Amino acid sequence: MTIKVGDKVPDGSFGIMTGDGPGSLSTSELFGGKRVVLFAVPGAFTPTCSMSHLPGYVEHAEAIQAKGVDTIACLSVNDLFVMDAWGKDQKVGDKVVMLADGNGEFTQALGLELDASGFGMGTRSQRFALVVEDGVVQGLHVEAAGEFKVSAADAVLSSL
Repeated sequence: MTIKVGDKVPDGSFGIMTGDGPGSLSTSELFGGKRVVLFAVPGAFTPTCSMSHLPGYVEHAEAIQAKGVDTIACLSVNDLFVMDAWGKDQKVGDKVVMLADGNGEFTQALGLELDASGFGMGTRSQRFALVVEDGVVQGLHVEAAGEFKVSAADAVLSSL
């Protein structure tokens, strides 16, 4: 079942790179008592994700935070080393938290997985954005197949 507005985000954890090396971040640490924009991409270093999706959130980070957002996070079904390298490549700095859903467990718990095996990518995440307040989904922006509109940073910013 796909998550919907008003639902609590499922429990889980993400791989993150810390100053001390590989670490993890729980959903309660990410979402608890905060307003978070979480956007997901099918894959790090892929064309739309690298040319438009992630860069849009980096560009609009200050404007999004000015709307009362505490954290902007990027999720992908990739390992934390790939997400760290992609964040460095895209110069996200501290504007976007790079989250690895290595086995796709959180993505599947949301009901937003994508079968990308036809592209040799296995199970990945659909392209989407969530606005979450204290663990509860307040906004859900899921792209139609092959689209990049509703989960873009400017579209999410205008919905805040």
